[in-house]
Amino acid sequence: MQGVLKAHQLARVLRRSSSPILLYSVSRVLSPCILEDIHSSSQWRGYFNSGTIYGNYMKKECNLQRNVCRCQKCSVMLRASFSTEAGTVESSVTESVKELYDKILKSVVDQRSAPPNAWLWSLIQSCANREDANLLFDILQRLRIFRLSNLRIHENFNCALCQEITKACVRVGAVDLGKKVLWKHSVYGLTPNIGSAHHLLLFAKQHNDVKLLVEIMNLVKKNDLILQPGTADIVFSICSQTDNWDLICKYGKRFVKAGMKLRKTSFDTWMEFASKIGDVDALWKIEKIRSEIVKEHTLGSGLSCAKGFLIDHKPEDAAAVIHLLNQTVPDSRRQKFMAELQKLVADWPLEVIKRQKDERRKELAATLQHDIPAMLSALSNMGLKLDVNVEDLTRREGILS
Repeated sequence: MQGVLKAHQLARVLRRSSSPILLYSVSRVLSPCILEDIHSSSQWRGYFNSGTIYGNYMKKECNLQRNVCRCQKCSVMLRASFSTEAGTVESSVTESVKELYDKILKSVVDQRSAPPNAWLWSLIQSCANREDANLLFDILQRLRIFRLSNLRIHENFNCALCQEITKACVRVGAVDLGKKVLWKHSVYGLTPNIGSAHHLLLFAKQHNDVKLLVEIMNLVKKNDLILQPGTADIVFSICSQTDNWDLICKYGKRFVKAGMKLRKTSFDTWMEFASKIGDVDALWKIEKIRSEIVKEHTLGSGLSCAKGFLIDHKPEDAAAVIHLLNQTVPDSRRQKFMAELQKLVADWPLEVIKRQKDERRKELAATLQHDIPAMLSALSNMGLKLDVNVEDLTRREGILS
């Protein structure tokens, strides 16, 4: 049928075109046309294979003409789709990105010469929206093919360039494209590295996106990327912000098993989370790992241990830890130290009690009600006096209900 042939010819022309735009539209419009063509052909084969011609010849002739009309309509729809959608997509591409894309494409396709590296770097830095990022990945694929076939360069693009590509994807919100940078095997010639993963993790942190965090960490594992202490910092921060204790423990075990030396900030976040939910067993396990890597307490880890001692009904040990912190804290952080100590006495007990199961709440409230004043008394004997009123936790509304 002439209409089908025209539609197929137009599709072939578009596939050979240098622009990636509208291929989806072409396939969307052609699909019903091609299906009708296949259906019609199989229908005719069925009539003749059966050995007897069924139906009326005029009826079949009308069906054939109707199919041809549909194909002609598809051709009209295709031209209309091309003209309207092309204007929309092209107009949303940044002019500077389109100019750089065309220059690189001309160099690779027409001149068959390697374009200056500065053009690609400029294109990456000029990306301002999703369509720009699509053009970037299209030219990356073309450059990859050119480097292999014409220059015999089998190496991927370097890590610095790949990190800039990830930053561009994050900047324009094309995170799905950014995740492709982490693939070990791809058509884009990209080098997966943990630095690119960090840019994506920071995006997940900014949006409190736990699902994206899990996806990125799965890609990191699948593509054998080497974890770094900075990875744990970002992951722990996301888990803490989203109040996901199970996830922080999962990744904490993974980091420790990989032999990573966590930073003080990572231990602070992990231990503060453990003390906030009252999981002293996990707290002391984390403290054991911390003590093997870091000798001195930070403000966060020290106060977390003090909270653990209070839960364990050891107010004197809690006071000893706080007294040690008081002696070692620098003057520049003394005001923060006092503020955190006030929170330990006034805010933390309510938080940790609310997170306990019903049968455990009353017991813990009674323990803290007795042990916090005992800790303050011990601190006073050590020369550290705090002007703090301890509430009656056993009668506080909402705590035991």
